[in-house]
Amino acid sequence: MAPSFTDLQLSQFPSGGRKPGRLAAADEESGDLEDVRLLQSYEEEERTEVLEEGMKRVQVRVSGMTCAACSNSVEGALKCVDGVLRASVALLQNRADVVFDPKLVKDEDIKNAIEDAGFEAEILTEPSARTKPHGTLLGQFTIGGMTCAACVNSVEGILRKLPGVKRAVVALATSLGEVEYDSTLISKDDIVNAIEDAGFEASFVQSSEQDKVILGVAGIFSEMDFQLLEGLLSSLGGVRQFIIDRTSRELEVLFDPEVISSRSLVDGIEGGSNGKFTLHVRNPYTRMTSKDLEESSNMFRLFLSSLFLSIPVFLIRVVCPSIPLLYSLLLWRCGPFLMGDWLKWALVSLVQFVVGKRFYIAAGRALRNGSTNMDVLVALGTSASYFYSVCALLYGAVTGFWSPTYFETSAMLITFVLLGKYLESLAKGKTSDAIKKLVELAPATAVLLVKDKGGRCIGEREIDAMLIQPGDILKVLPGTKLPADGVVVWGSSYVNESMVTGESSPVLKEVDSSVIGGTINLHGALHVQATKVGSDTVLSQIICLVETAQMSKAPIQKFADFVASIFVPTVVALALLTLLGWYIFGALGAYPEEWLPENGNYFVFALMFSISVVVIACPCALGLATPTAVMVATGVGANNGVLIKGGDALERAQKVKYVVFDKTGTLTQGKATVTTAKVFTGMDRGEFLTLVASAEVTELFQHVF
Repeated sequence: MAPSFTDLQLSQFPSGGRKPGRLAAADEESGDLEDVRLLQSYEEEERTEVLEEGMKRVQVRVSGMTCAACSNSVEGALKCVDGVLRASVALLQNRADVVFDPKLVKDEDIKNAIEDAGFEAEILTEPSARTKPHGTLLGQFTIGGMTCAACVNSVEGILRKLPGVKRAVVALATSLGEVEYDSTLISKDDIVNAIEDAGFEASFVQSSEQDKVILGVAGIFSEMDFQLLEGLLSSLGGVRQFIIDRTSRELEVLFDPEVISSRSLVDGIEGGSNGKFTLHVRNPYTRMTSKDLEESSNMFRLFLSSLFLSIPVFLIRVVCPSIPLLYSLLLWRCGPFLMGDWLKWALVSLVQFVVGKRFYIAAGRALRNGSTNMDVLVALGTSASYFYSVCALLYGAVTGFWSPTYFETSAMLITFVLLGKYLESLAKGKTSDAIKKLVELAPATAVLLVKDKGGRCIGEREIDAMLIQPGDILKVLPGTKLPADGVVVWGSSYVNESMVTGESSPVLKEVDSSVIGGTINLHGALHVQATKVGSDTVLSQIICLVETAQMSKAPIQKFADFVASIFVPTVVALALLTLLGWYIFGALGAYPEEWLPENGNYFVFALMFSISVVVIACPCALGLATPTAVMVATGVGANNGVLIKGGDALERAQKVKYVVFDKTGTLTQGKATVTTAKVFTGMDRGEFLTLVASAEVTELFQHVF
């Protein structure tokens, strides 16, 4: 069942076409404005009106708004200021757009008016990052190879030092980075290269500049087809660059949106090939999901490989000594070492340097960037155990004094850490389920009405929903979802908007009525003119809000990140103190020699304790617990119709004692149901229910016939 978004305010929320249930304090008079604000609260509109002579416009970032009542309060406070001509507040964008007379009002007066109303305000010197002109863009990048909070801090530090980067936020749980940058100073490729130079994997996902499209190409069967496709792309004007993945048959195209649109690009390729090629737009969220699955499967393969190699080592050490025949084979001398030593050395070397190579790579990457992470601890602990065992074998071969080896310690530690990594990757995949469900709310295709120059409809064609352009006239049949936000230009029908408003009752839509993409048309056919498409639609802005909330850092997480940054050096220092303490106290006779392992010494005994300190203290949970909790909470909330702004709102929610709603209709299904049935006569309850069912069936037949 599609999630229903009510206006429960732990979050920013739009008001619906029908008045949704929300926290009390909303003025009833605000109802007249709600129909207008539903779409406006999600979008950054291009202001086309000409300012009156001498007037000035500013945009103000307003913090602390939680519902439509808050936005109305801000608007009211601004309009009461002498000299303010117009004031409009976008709830979900946390923004106020104010037109005023600079002779009577100053910017500071506007800020003070908002703060006096109980909110925080900041005058913006430039528009929002998602629709900024002057080259400022918001880009999203996937970042691979991060293992803990220290990696996140390292990547964020690298990005923030780049010229032209204004803001960078990295989320460990989603392996995503969001970067606000000036495209005139730095490009997407420069950001990707900077991340990769730091030792991590990076790829560009999408940006607020609609200049990239990823297409799946069907109809390629030979090298000639690839050459034909390349020729078609080269001949299209506005195509800046293209990359063809010959394995996955994916085509990545960078183009100039002012010269060619994504639909014209697809039409040009399909038309130029005479229908040989069929192209489908790849949704970036779907591609990210496939990457999550690939990471989980890769981690599972590593874990299985390590497990199958570690089990024989464990059996050689623990089980085989109890089986005389096998133990005699292991004690057979082959060169300078016993057969059992050769086997353990070979198996553990594969685990340590082949399966466990990722830990050395990640540890080297962290040290190169001047930081430490959990991979440093794993590499230190397992390497200490492995190289001590190798030295013990070589020392025994030279001197004849054989010390115990601890190969199985290294192998089993890597196996258990890989198991934890696999479970972690599964958890990270599940936390993005809310985003996947939201993406699935939008239809995959749309019916476009083709018109001639005179405006007469001459045909229909089915197109990918991601190729819809503003101004397109779309045909929406009964029972289907609206593919984009728009305005009804023909027809009349009822639309189920509970996805956004939470209102179960269908809303009548006639000519000039606004409609929301992803909502369901129930009865009649509609012709809808698309006004907002792609990232500008209400549904996309909801997805953006959930995504931003999942990337936000709770205040407690900032403390956890700080602890994680100094955790590894502290653990290494404690491990060294443990080594020195047990060794010195042993040499001084503070504990009996019976505690030592067979053929062991005080150094080996102390070394095992120090290795335990290093390995057990890996800060995986410290760096992952908080972001995972935030992601799960925001995802569960989104599935149940509650948008949560981020970790800060979750932390403050625990202090809430009472929640009061001014309307309960949106909190229920809006349908009458039988909850209990009681019989107050001597009639049997089963007989009574039978009579009720018979009456219901009789009424149904009378209604039909």
